[in-house]
Amino acid sequence: MTISRIQTNPRLSAAVTFGDLVFLSGQVPGDATDAAGQTRQVLAKIDALLAEAGSDKDHLLSATIYLKDIGEDFAAMNYVWSDWLSPGQAPSRTTLQAELARPQVRVEISVIAARR
Repeated sequence: MTISRIQTNPRLSAAVTFGDLVFLSGQVPGDATDAAGQTRQVLAKIDALLAEAGSDKDHLLSATIYLKDIGEDFAAMNYVWSDWLSPGQAPSRTTLQAELARPQVRVEISVIAARR
């Protein structure tokens, strides 16, 4: 099977496909400042990358969500996340608190999906 890389730079690929699987690196927001806005921006990036890789949110297998402050940001992120998911299509998921790469980043999400 062939490994394909999408939006690659010297450090990472935004997505990697192998067979019928799609692996997305952690996606971070642009300029939004609160957890809800950042979650919306990250999910839009995930939608675009999954489409480029031949998949979509209804084919998610697993998600890992990193929050800067789980106590402060969990409810807002979860509201946006739940609204984004199609009914009955929730992946397995882990949510944890982590020190993220830049101080302004409150939400980072990585996913694994199956191709359509």
